[in-house]
Amino acid sequence: DSLLQETMSSNSRYTPEMLVDLLPQYYKRLFPYQQYARWLQYGNVDKNYMANREFSFTLADDIYIRYQSFANGEELEAEMIKRCPHKIDIGAVYNAKPTEHKKLTNFTPQERELVFDIDLTDYDDVRTCCSGAKICAKCWRYMTVAVKILDAALREDFGFQNILWVYSGRRGVHCWVCDPEARKLTGAARGAVAEYLQVVSGGEHKTKKVLLKGPAVHPSIKRASEIIKPDFEKLCLIDQDILGNKEAWNKVLALIPDDDLKAECAKLMEEGKDSVDRWNKLRKACFQYINDNGWKRRKTSEFIMMEIMLQFAYPRLDIAVSKGMNHLLKAPFVIHPKTGRVCVPFNPSKADRFNPEDVPTVLQLVEEIDAYTKDAADELKNVKAYKKTSMKDSVGIFEEFLSKLSDTWKGKLMEKSDSKMEF
Repeated sequence: DSLLQETMSSNSRYTPEMLVDLLPQYYKRLFPYQQYARWLQYGNVDKNYMANREFSFTLADDIYIRYQSFANGEELEAEMIKRCPHKIDIGAVYNAKPTEHKKLTNFTPQERELVFDIDLTDYDDVRTCCSGAKICAKCWRYMTVAVKILDAALREDFGFQNILWVYSGRRGVHCWVCDPEARKLTGAARGAVAEYLQVVSGGEHKTKKVLLKGPAVHPSIKRASEIIKPDFEKLCLIDQDILGNKEAWNKVLALIPDDDLKAECAKLMEEGKDSVDRWNKLRKACFQYINDNGWKRRKTSEFIMMEIMLQFAYPRLDIAVSKGMNHLLKAPFVIHPKTGRVCVPFNPSKADRFNPEDVPTVLQLVEEIDAYTKDAADELKNVKAYKKTSMKDSVGIFEEFLSKLSDTWKGKLMEKSDSKMEF
């Protein structure tokens, strides 16, 4: 317990001004360079794969440098320790070294992981507990549901297997789909995948953002609603209290297209004792109305309750990030300057257990490693630095991801050596 209290106090003690002192130590002692190179070299099937990759650094005072490139982990490490970037983004693999892009007329992106970015600020019209940069356990559940839905769709509908999920360090998650097929997708194909996964559409001025037409619901939508169902009552009805008062329930009733049904439901809302009770009344009234009125006589879809659930809880994607092949995305394991938290990978199958409040800050990590080094016996001094800290599990998840990923290039390397007859 005392360890937990220490952890919480070092996390709450972090301030952005500390970054200047803490980052050099983090980059020198803790950043997982070897694992990074293993990831971005993709088995060295293409010898220039990492060398042709764009990195961008944001230095202190928002100095932004694009088109950095590194042939291996050692080069990356030397430059990170020298420059001490406050933020690192990873871009596409180009047809030449990004550092030499000015010399080329045909400098173009060739490959890039399929990426997704989900941010809680895009849920501000449906979350009542926090807004803007603030997050809490109640609204983080939106992220948990989003991870479950997207992970299932990417694996089951597209057959992708090598998916890295990373906490963004503050109020969102990033997803890197690393299968060879995903990295080779054209811009148009990325757009198609992103559009397929975007169910909630239309900006803040569009009231009804989910429309389910036709006699049946697409299996992917059905699966998403099955994932939302067990969480919906706790997330939307209890924690976010979406039918808690007149202003709130009017937002929900605005999604019902038939005025007579809407008026009937408004009366029922006044009678309901809380959001759960009102939801049950609403569902009953909608089903009754659909049964009594044939599809020619009503505008309300027979999937109205599913439409409402999806509008409130389906993942909200920034699809521009997924469509553009040369879009940069924040690198895993960097430190979020405002919160000090590490952008750690997490296991999507245990998304329910992931709590952003438990993610270590750079202050906590540096304190842990100092305490460990002071107390450790000599034989433990050689243990890898990150293993002496709370970062151990996150690096473990990254390594597990890498070992599965290496299966995708083992076959390729054998084909290559066979073709050269190098046995």
